[in-house]
Amino acid sequence: MVDLIPRAHLFGNPTRYGHQISPDGRRLGWVAPHEGVLNIWSAPIDDLDAAVPVTTDRRRGIDAYAFAYDGRHLLYVQDADGDENHHLYAVDLTTGERRDLTPIPGIAAAIVGLSRIVRDRVLVAINDRDPRFHDLHSIDLATGERSLVIENPGFAGFLIDERYAVRFAFRNLPDGSSQLIAPDGANWKPWLTFPPEDARVSGAENLDAAGTALFCRDSRGRNTAALTRIDLATGETRVLAAHEEADIGAVLQDAETHEPVAYSVTHARKSWHVLDPRLTDDFAFLETQGLGDWYPASRTEDDALWIVVARADTRVGEAAIYDRQAKTLRSLGSARPELEGAPLAPMSPAIIRSRDGLDLVSYLSRPLDAQAPGPLVLLVHGGPWARDSFGFDGLHQWLANRGYAALSVNFRSSTGFGKAFLNAGDREWGQRMDDDLSDAVAWAVAQGVADPARVAIMGGSYGGYATLMALTRNPGSYACGIDLVGPANLETLVRTIPPYWEAMRAQLHRAIGDPDTEEGMALIRERSPVYFADRIKAPLLIVQGANDPRVKQAESDQMVAAMERGGIPVTYLLFPDEGHGLVRPANRLAFFARAEEFLARHLGGRCEPIREDESAGTSMQVVREG
Repeated sequence: MVDLIPRAHLFGNPTRYGHQISPDGRRLGWVAPHEGVLNIWSAPIDDLDAAVPVTTDRRRGIDAYAFAYDGRHLLYVQDADGDENHHLYAVDLTTGERRDLTPIPGIAAAIVGLSRIVRDRVLVAINDRDPRFHDLHSIDLATGERSLVIENPGFAGFLIDERYAVRFAFRNLPDGSSQLIAPDGANWKPWLTFPPEDARVSGAENLDAAGTALFCRDSRGRNTAALTRIDLATGETRVLAAHEEADIGAVLQDAETHEPVAYSVTHARKSWHVLDPRLTDDFAFLETQGLGDWYPASRTEDDALWIVVARADTRVGEAAIYDRQAKTLRSLGSARPELEGAPLAPMSPAIIRSRDGLDLVSYLSRPLDAQAPGPLVLLVHGGPWARDSFGFDGLHQWLANRGYAALSVNFRSSTGFGKAFLNAGDREWGQRMDDDLSDAVAWAVAQGVADPARVAIMGGSYGGYATLMALTRNPGSYACGIDLVGPANLETLVRTIPPYWEAMRAQLHRAIGDPDTEEGMALIRERSPVYFADRIKAPLLIVQGANDPRVKQAESDQMVAAMERGGIPVTYLLFPDEGHGLVRPANRLAFFARAEEFLARHLGGRCEPIREDESAGTSMQVVREG
């Protein structure tokens, strides 16, 4: 019998992760616990034992940060209990002083740009004037003095150069297309338009340092998004890179010129491709180091040192400093060293053919002692404009260790596989997107992996919606389901999106339906699981964060009420101090303890007894026990 991996080793706080190197190469930063809460730490690169926490949050934790180019400040963002109204803070690494650079109640701020030229200032988007649209402000890092760069009259965002000058703006049109517009005196003029079918996979990325060329991801005239270069003076467009099966993924830029020097492509697995021959030896060396689907997470301004992160199915986020001249890797350790030597399960990519001929890139992990067929948990990613990929996955490892096969499926609407695949999900929420999930289960049964009587479905956000919809649409197919912050009513979902999502409303209507039209409203009602709750036969666990600004608590409340009216059992867990997902470790562990017991009861897998520390410190409220 395979040893049980403690839940805390999979879902508790990591030891350290999120490494970044300062532009001058003198300091490292990372995320690690401080008094049990994740905070930002920093140390001189030549004396990591001198590390100190530069933030000291004692509640929710902080993990999003960046070094400024001035060699003195570290910037980070933080919200309140998951409300996503982030403020931007600066830490003086010399004095330790911390300041809120955006001390305005009720706003959501975001870093737009850090410049090698304007080193003493940061460009920030703030929605204080109009909660729907973010204006651009330049903020002095030392004094906090804020100056308006440009008001936002209703655009999705701006494209700036290194001097913080606005060169273009992004505008979403009512038909779902996106447009790049250029300043024209006091007005704006259309410069480049991506039609609705291209808008979600195409767009302008960045300018070169000279401001003479624009780099885009562009699927116009092709299926997958290519990397292109547009000469701003002549309009000449060159395709720099393209792939037949997948969109261009991450792009590395030259630190000085901002020209692309390498790019990745991810179909079933990630591959890197070099554009600049100066990097050929670097990528050749790193590919021989057994790093799995690795990626460069951070680079110095002179490009001499990189932080690279190994990402393999049984290797947990191990970071290292790569010295390009010496061709050496200096390990910074694993995010979860307690898992070294644990019985981790390998992950296998699989291509599953949908009933209408689409290739669904999927990932399967099976128990090490699997005796097929056995219980299966179908994991549905959120978004839906996102994707699953190869690498260490805590959910897969948890499930496989407990005796379940774990299957993640990139259903239609997932990103990275071209516009035809993504657009195939438009107006197919809860229909063909659900068919893809059913087809994946049928594949697992046909492969001898899954016992059709012991299949569960589980997901968060869109994955939570898919769970609810699958249980109403295919009530006999699943033994149970777990919905984490999933919408139940698409009308209330669309009508209550955060105000700063206003610019993307047309794309939501294109995908879901427009509730202000008779046709759209009919579609929305047909695809909203709250109206079909009486069809559910399988046990259901619903989990919600009370502060979620995207999928509000009312979504889960509606679903639970509908099930109560029908006399259908449901368990409802509410977390008052969480938003769109569970961040606090005590809450994560409390949820996974309940989820593990739930799956064991209905699928028959193994269950680690709930430890005392897993029930301490959580805010979890059991609103209903079904």
